[in-house]
Amino acid sequence: MYAEERQERVAHLIESEGRVSVLDLASTFDVTAETVRRDLAQLESRGVVRRVHGGAVAPSRTSRLEESVSARTDRNAAAKSRIADAARTLLPSSFSGAVAVDAGTTTGLLAEHIARWRPDAAHRSLVIITNAVSIASIVGTNPDVEVQLLGGRLRGITGAAVGAATVAQLRGVRPDIAFLGANGVHADFGLSTPDQEEAAVKSAYVTAARRTVALVDDSKLGEEALMRFAALDELDTLITSAQPEDRLASALTDAEVEVMVA
Repeated sequence: MYAEERQERVAHLIESEGRVSVLDLASTFDVTAETVRRDLAQLESRGVVRRVHGGAVAPSRTSRLEESVSARTDRNAAAKSRIADAARTLLPSSFSGAVAVDAGTTTGLLAEHIARWRPDAAHRSLVIITNAVSIASIVGTNPDVEVQLLGGRLRGITGAAVGAATVAQLRGVRPDIAFLGANGVHADFGLSTPDQEEAAVKSAYVTAARRTVALVDDSKLGEEALMRFAALDELDTLITSAQPEDRLASALTDAEVEVMVA
């Protein structure tokens, strides 16, 4: 097979799968790993791929890539809906306490469930702590829910309050559960997000909560964004839409993280 034909096939694999491995490509094409690396170098020079450790990814998949909540709303919608449904089971009508809800599209779907939450007894109450204006607006329609909206500098791209004031407020609370989103969950790097200030708030949620639950669809498993906000062993439960691949699954087991596949 000529190099041009091989590179064309690699480009198609990147387009369809988003990531390729040097060792897998070497086996597929029956060439050496060095030959594959030369192919990837040429493809990278043309802007077709971006080389990473052990292989290459689509050029759009960078550690700083961040889209607005509105742009992400319809992406992987079915998977996010299943995840939100599973997260809802952690807040039965018998629940009484405080819950922190991070900004995001999947947490937004959970907020819609919370808007319909009803206690099974008059003495039970649900307090929602959030730094997301949209989530506060959704859950605030429920007369059985008390909303504590955290202040700070509003980031338009996520609709979330961030900054030192937001982090300081989280130091003064102890929610029973924190539901968080993430842009990546990686075996070595842990949970990550592109923005430094968002990462600081997420980290503060993790530190504050008695139990931390990440709501992450499977497209983000194995991914790394720029800023880590939690190691795997700081996470209690991961609710996702597909079984993690072997290496991540093993790391989650070692970190004693409960994995719920919705």
